[in-house]
Amino acid sequence: MNRPVLAHDSAWHSAWRSDRHPVSAGRGLTASDIGRAAAVALHDELALSPKPGLVTLTSNGSHRDMDARTFMRSISSLRRYFVRIAHLGAMDADFPALERAGIEAEARMLEATGGINTHRGAIFLLGLLCASAGAVVAGHRRLTPESIRRTLIERWGAALAQRALRPSTLPGGTAARRLGLRSASEEAALGFPAVFETAVPAMRSAVARGLPRERAQLDTLFHLMATLDDSNLAHRGGLEGLRFAQRAARGFLEQGGASAPDALARADAIATDFEARRLSPGGAADMLAAVCWMRRLGAIEGIERIG
Repeated sequence: MNRPVLAHDSAWHSAWRSDRHPVSAGRGLTASDIGRAAAVALHDELALSPKPGLVTLTSNGSHRDMDARTFMRSISSLRRYFVRIAHLGAMDADFPALERAGIEAEARMLEATGGINTHRGAIFLLGLLCASAGAVVAGHRRLTPESIRRTLIERWGAALAQRALRPSTLPGGTAARRLGLRSASEEAALGFPAVFETAVPAMRSAVARGLPRERAQLDTLFHLMATLDDSNLAHRGGLEGLRFAQRAARGFLEQGGASAPDALARADAIATDFEARRLSPGGAADMLAAVCWMRRLGAIEGIERIG
């Protein structure tokens, strides 16, 4: 497998450690807590390994143009954005204000990475979820997956449905339209069903079975890969590549998922197959980060807050 050695840049790791515990116990969440937790969740996703086709701390997966350092630079550039958009949500901002914040964040990401798209999907997905969570907290309501999703649909669902009517010029959006798959905007207008109906229950189940944090994340990722019509996979491998990835993920789960003793070896073997086909389930990775974010905030009932 393609596993470059990551040079540990002390400046990046010092900056990262300063945000490792974004939520203080014993007080209510703020928009700043919500935003900072999103950046930490992106690191949770990056650190998970093995992770088929995706960048980890020790492998660039199916990508020739990025590695973990690229991702760390990207995450660093986005930390203020997530805080900002959570504040916008708390102030009941309209969708154009959220969209402007996302466009500006994407420009900063591309500047930090030298033009490489590391987190465009996360800017959209996690940004909207941070805005929704900010609105929930501002309304003095309990932060749960259900309240986050309901608020997203009620406040910005109509605008997202309208946005979905605009033809996408991005590779993933173009592939989704060509193959008749649901677009990112359509997913958002529905309140991200893959996140809330697949990933959150998968995480709850994994934790209930006693899986440690990284194994629970791995199990959740494979549930997403098995069911999500991931436009990143469709762009890289067409419909055949997408269905190949879904079959591989279903096979992993049918053999015990991350609970199986040989789970890591089997995930590593799937990673080898993905790299040979240049497949990368980036949409599933973004959605995993969203669940890690909810777990960091203690928003998932029955799962203790991390941080």
